[in-house]
Amino acid sequence: MPLSKLRDFLDSHNIRYLVISHSLAYTAQGIAALTHVSGKKLAKTVIVKIDGILAMAVVPASQHVDLDRLRSLTGAQEVEIATEREFRNAFPDCETGAMPPFGNLYDMAVYADASLAENEEITFSAGTHRELVRMSWDDMARLVNPMVAELTHHPAMAVA
Repeated sequence: MPLSKLRDFLDSHNIRYLVISHSLAYTAQGIAALTHVSGKKLAKTVIVKIDGILAMAVVPASQHVDLDRLRSLTGAQEVEIATEREFRNAFPDCETGAMPPFGNLYDMAVYADASLAENEEITFSAGTHRELVRMSWDDMARLVNPMVAELTHHPAMAVA
């Protein structure tokens, strides 16, 4: 069962969390709508390749990873979205596309969008297309130690 690895890890660190079950959904925006979680507060884990090495970019469900920003942040030559075929085997306990943002459990660097750190809690896929975990942002940041930076494109505000 996919949630067990994550649950065992959280339990071993005495972390408080909530598991939210929902009907089958494959997109972050679809999950947000089903669970009534704002797309700004639901985090999606995007698997990227940074100079050929798999890493996680964690951004709000309503946003897209800005690959140029991530390239600048990491000093990499090349940053691209990994294909499911390229990362499927890296998460043997997860359904493809439903990875939790715990790169430390998969020997992967984690980059988190700064907007997520503005929330008290973070909600994310728990390894299946039917379950989410909600927990404190501070606990997640302490356990995962992500690099927190602007990873999404924020359009300039219109001036009246």
